[in-house]
Amino acid sequence: MQMWAARVVSWVIALVAGAVFGAAGTITHSITAWGWLPVGMLVGGLACAALLVALRLLVDGRGESLAAAVGMLGTLMLFSGEGPGGSVVVPAAADGAFPFGVVWSFVLAGIVLVVVAWPDMRRIRALQSGHASSH
Repeated sequence: MQMWAARVVSWVIALVAGAVFGAAGTITHSITAWGWLPVGMLVGGLACAALLVALRLLVDGRGESLAAAVGMLGTLMLFSGEGPGGSVVVPAAADGAFPFGVVWSFVLAGIVLVVVAWPDMRRIRALQSGHASSH
């Protein structure tokens, strides 16, 4: 029973960490340098990817990285909608302007998809070494 409690606690911690990283990336995604370099999107994407990759490498299984991904994407969706006071953190782009919000949505979803769906290489190597030793 304690094993499940530890797993649930680690999922909750990963969910909160993912929400924090997702919030930071979502808030800063439109920051640019020299008017064209999307520094906020690059740093936010790298930070979110680093968290997910670290969870995949350090924890056996996908549960924690999936929980962090849900936190990231949930925060993005929460901030993309209109708040009770009418404020929007991720506004729609003006006509002719670069759609930072839309690109950030696809960047974050792509990072989550690649990292969470990446095969577990330890299992593949273990299967191959077990298969090779039986021949």
